[in-house]
Amino acid sequence: MMGHAGAAAAAVRYLGHGPVKPPARPRSRCLPADERAPEAGRAPEAGRAPEAGRAPEDERAPEAGRTPEAGRTPEDERTPEDERAPVDPAEFRRVLGNFASGVTIVTAPAPRDGPGPAGFACQSFASLSLDPPLVCFMVGRASTTWPRIARAGVFCVNVLGAGQDELCRAFAVSGADKFAGVAHDPAPVSGAPRLAGAVAWIDCAVHAVHTGGDHLIVVGRVTALGTDGTDRPLLFHRGRFTRLADD
Repeated sequence: MMGHAGAAAAAVRYLGHGPVKPPARPRSRCLPADERAPEAGRAPEAGRAPEAGRAPEDERAPEAGRTPEAGRTPEDERTPEDERAPVDPAEFRRVLGNFASGVTIVTAPAPRDGPGPAGFACQSFASLSLDPPLVCFMVGRASTTWPRIARAGVFCVNVLGAGQDELCRAFAVSGADKFAGVAHDPAPVSGAPRLAGAVAWIDCAVHAVHTGGDHLIVVGRVTALGTDGTDRPLLFHRGRFTRLADD
């Protein structure tokens, strides 16, 4: 599996040379117990062979006398245009805005021979896997901050507290020194800025980067994390900041 340095380098190459044709998606299927691959390092049972006359599921012939539906294109031959639904972007945004989410600021350490640290406000963050511990966030492919994070190969996700909406707005713009006057210290593993007042922080190494339309899906492997547990989180709902109601 590609390490975080390799994943970051691949992301930089992708951003530098534009879209590339993704590899063909493997066909996935559920395997019956007698078809599952043996455990790593374990040889198949002696003398066991596939059942006579049985072919793998993806090689079986169509049922006798059955022909494909007229005009139907096989799934693996469909084009993006065939799957594109006529969804209005404004309506898409309005409907999806009903999903309330937390708000984060993703940061990366300053390079040794470059400008200061990097960071941007990010609403699209989620936990992904417990074993191994993975998280993910989405970033626009036109982002000017993401290439700096990709080159660092590490980042820290700062989960904002209820009173940090102005801090979020400051990190949502480009061109200014976003860290001016912002108290922070280095995260223990990555060295990325850990912002004062955040209700939680997650220190990560870039694990993988995937394409997702006009965004990139960044997967991070968690290397350290913590919380102060003293404040409520900042929320975003229907285009504005909000907070949890008092108990």
